[in-house]
Amino acid sequence: MKGVIRRRNHFCPTLLLFILFSFHASRFAFSADTLLATQSLTTNQTLLSSSQVFELGFFASGNSKNWYLGIWYKDIPSRTYVWVANRDTPLTNSSGILKISNQTIVLLDEGNNLIWSSNQTKASNPVMQLLDTGNLVLREANESNQYLWQSFDYPTDTLLPDMKLGWDLNKGLDRYISSWRSTDDPATGDFSFKLEYRGFPEIFLWNDEQKEYRSGPWNGQRFSGVPEMKPTDNLSFDFVTNKDEVFYSFHISTKSLYSRLTVTSSGQLERYTWIPDTQVWNSFWYAPKDQCDNFMECGPYGICDSNASPVCECMRGFQPKNPQAWNLRDGSDGCVRKTDLQCMSDKFLRLKNMKLPESSTSSVDIKMSLKDCELLCLRNCSCTAYANSNISNGGTGCVIWVNELSDMRQYAEGGQDLYVRLAASDIGNDRNVGALIIGIAVGIAVLLLGLGCCFIYKRKKLLSVCKEERAIQERSQDLLLNEVVISSKRDYSAEKDKDELELPSFDFVTISTATHNFSDEKMLGQGGFGRVYKGRLVEGQEVAVKRLSKTSGQGIEEFKNEVRLIARLQHRNLVRLLGCCIEMDEKMLIYEYMENRSLDSVLFNKAKSSLLNWPRRFNIICGIARGLLYLHQDSRFRIIHRDLKASNILLDGEWNPKISDFGMARIFGGDQTEASTRRVVGTYGYMSPEYAMDGVFSMKSDVFSFGVLVLEIVSGNKNRGFYHSNSELNLLGHAWRLWKEGKGLDLLDTSVGNSFSSSEVLRCLQVGLLCVQERAEDRPTMASVVLMLSSETATMPQPKTPGYCLGRNPFETDSSSGKNDESFTVNQVTVTMLDAR
Repeated sequence: MKGVIRRRNHFCPTLLLFILFSFHASRFAFSADTLLATQSLTTNQTLLSSSQVFELGFFASGNSKNWYLGIWYKDIPSRTYVWVANRDTPLTNSSGILKISNQTIVLLDEGNNLIWSSNQTKASNPVMQLLDTGNLVLREANESNQYLWQSFDYPTDTLLPDMKLGWDLNKGLDRYISSWRSTDDPATGDFSFKLEYRGFPEIFLWNDEQKEYRSGPWNGQRFSGVPEMKPTDNLSFDFVTNKDEVFYSFHISTKSLYSRLTVTSSGQLERYTWIPDTQVWNSFWYAPKDQCDNFMECGPYGICDSNASPVCECMRGFQPKNPQAWNLRDGSDGCVRKTDLQCMSDKFLRLKNMKLPESSTSSVDIKMSLKDCELLCLRNCSCTAYANSNISNGGTGCVIWVNELSDMRQYAEGGQDLYVRLAASDIGNDRNVGALIIGIAVGIAVLLLGLGCCFIYKRKKLLSVCKEERAIQERSQDLLLNEVVISSKRDYSAEKDKDELELPSFDFVTISTATHNFSDEKMLGQGGFGRVYKGRLVEGQEVAVKRLSKTSGQGIEEFKNEVRLIARLQHRNLVRLLGCCIEMDEKMLIYEYMENRSLDSVLFNKAKSSLLNWPRRFNIICGIARGLLYLHQDSRFRIIHRDLKASNILLDGEWNPKISDFGMARIFGGDQTEASTRRVVGTYGYMSPEYAMDGVFSMKSDVFSFGVLVLEIVSGNKNRGFYHSNSELNLLGHAWRLWKEGKGLDLLDTSVGNSFSSSEVLRCLQVGLLCVQERAEDRPTMASVVLMLSSETATMPQPKTPGYCLGRNPFETDSSSGKNDESFTVNQVTVTMLDAR
């Protein structure tokens, strides 16, 4: 009996330890990807997909005390969340419980109150499983491929491979992605990317109830508004439309490659791919990326072309509906027909490389030929245009439009043919036109031959005289304008003559009237080359007028340079030049008026700086970055600004930033990386060391100036310029010291208040310090900067010592910048002129 008792005494503790260990293991870890109906998941536990690609668990976002249930990539160091269950109903603490109850997935708080749940199902033995695709599913235990509910049907801000964006028409289920409210708040934000299945299906980016961007309809190969959308060995696209569903998806053939499509809290669509070698998310594609991506930029029947200047034009047979606004580069009213249609006698104008018009009210027949499509459109007097619905294999199918054509765009390559209905008189008979041209050419051939020799002789003589005069005039300058023109002609041989301004020209009387005869009450500020006035044109539009001083011997070349450059630049974060006036010895530039003036007039004004809360500051930083990226990479020219500073950043009525003042800008050729000059221009505190000391400038010079701007925006303090060896006296040194001490948040301007994202502030601080590193080759490109600012998960290197430059103290009375060293007014465009060292 004693022996038995001993054995039992020995056995019981072992059994107890086994039971406790089993309970502990089930309580604090799940090595599998599946949760049974008898189990639950708490905030200190996670589910792992079978290949450990994705992880599901609880998380707290930023400094918030709220907790969420979400899915993220397991092996990516900085968490990238791809789905959030309770994004709009957070847990108030970490005591959450996830389990299956009544055939439904439920999330409960510590008081067993329901926080979130999936749809009700009729499962008899349900299990919850996290798949390697990132899909959380509820299914029967013995049916692995039949899902009763899945998270892929209820996306948040991210579209993953093989995930459907679009409609299940049988269930009335609309699957779309919507942004986080901010980078730290997963609640539903303002922006969403939704598929419109009616008509010819396409996808829209919405800002609340307003359309911001349109993909264009699927044409069998890609969305017609995304010409760069091309399959690769690893990436393919799929678009399905039938009576049961209409959806878009993409597929990754390599399991080790991660890719995702996200709509950001700032309203940007971004496709990212993960690069293991660099441990960063690479921005593979984004939209909207230029002015023509803005929805209805050129209005009904207007065509937007980002390679044209201005970007809006009316097609043949149409004219601007509002000529005054059109001449001021506001094409939103669109175009109207010159000649009324006559139905059966009408003809069709073929437009190539087009983004098809908005298609929600169009009609589609996938079996009809293009010729039959033309006949169908011709017989329907309401039909305004037609096109192939599928451009693969030479083109098939028919789509016709019966309403006005809107949001059209023309590409240099890509897009597809669109046939627009016009009155026969607006098209004419091409054969007769051709014969007429030939006849005229033959008729005047003799005359041309006779005049040719005389013309050539006189032209050579005139060019010789002009060449001598131009050489005398430009020898005293930095040959800035010549370099601009040479670069333009080298890269774009089709550009107009260099003396053609390509801008609306205003007469002096109009501008004088608009500014009350340039009265002091209308003066906004005074720059290095003249004054800036606020004006109101006859039609009511407010403008800013930059008037070159007659007595100034400087600025003529800068004036010409700015006109020729900015006339070709189109981006939401660049100031828009409306026209110019060259009359009566006057030289003036007319800009759009910025209601909130220049950044420095608010940022460095203690009475106004509180208007710039953190979301506005972060938006300003990101906007400047996107504008600078456009100049460096995405515009038709590679442009170095050379004078980026707070006074050259203008703020519109919604506090969106716009880069201004291109008088000092330089164009680089396609393979050019840097240049040097003996004429160093810029402003103390913003110039990179290699530029200020040696006259060497490049894209990295602008990156340095941007970094200074970032630190100024974060701190609300102005960088006090280049001092002697005591680097601690300026903003860069102060920021660097706080960063090294782990006190980065101490740099934040106190006027921001308490409503800010710590992670965003620290990210901006790190980006700013990376941009102002001493060695130009250590500084990131603007493409990398935009990625680092827009992604919480991008891995950023640690910054090195900032670049300090030995130079004069700007408080010295003989500062080479003179009295115009600092600028502080709206649309003010001052430039600091320095002697070469």
